[in-house]
Amino acid sequence: MEFLGSASDASCITRARRRQAYDDSTEFKSKNLHAERRRRQKLSDRLLTLRSLVPIITNMNKASIIEDAITYVEVLQRDVKILSDQLLEMESTSEEKEIPIRIDDQINNAADDQEMKTNGIEEDVEVTKINGKKLWMKIVFEKKRSRFTKLLEAMTYLGFEMTDTNVTTFKGAILVSASVERTYEDTLEVQETKELIQQIIRSI
Repeated sequence: MEFLGSASDASCITRARRRQAYDDSTEFKSKNLHAERRRRQKLSDRLLTLRSLVPIITNMNKASIIEDAITYVEVLQRDVKILSDQLLEMESTSEEKEIPIRIDDQINNAADDQEMKTNGIEEDVEVTKINGKKLWMKIVFEKKRSRFTKLLEAMTYLGFEMTDTNVTTFKGAILVSASVERTYEDTLEVQETKELIQQIIRSI
């Protein structure tokens, strides 16, 4: 009888250990499952955000969204380079312009600011409506190194697409005029767009 009791106890212990091992394994799998779900949800949220920023999505699957986003960024980078090159070309040939300007690799920002004030020029943003989705903007701001490039980057980041862009530098200031569209919105409000551009100018 004592032997049977010992065998029964051993069997109970074995079953208990197996149950504990099963419970531990189940808990581990459950934690992994929750972690994987969180990871997938985070990835899904990021893809949704990316999709909202890219104007043209050829397909709604993950690979297409990422590929379209890469293509869009490359297009924007090319546009920024083209406009930056245009500005540099204008500065390098400034002596041929009707309005003479001084271009120096070591631009004195304080001098430019003083030059603007001396000539009665103030930073300004004008926005008018062309149609429901397109506006015309004219911006005057102080000429500082890389400021025009930062303006383009900020406008692009906020979803604006600039076309028919014209850039002029004069008397310590930069004048930028362009048609503007916001790629993921059907309409553009004049006042809202003006305030956004003013915020960009103050921050760069």
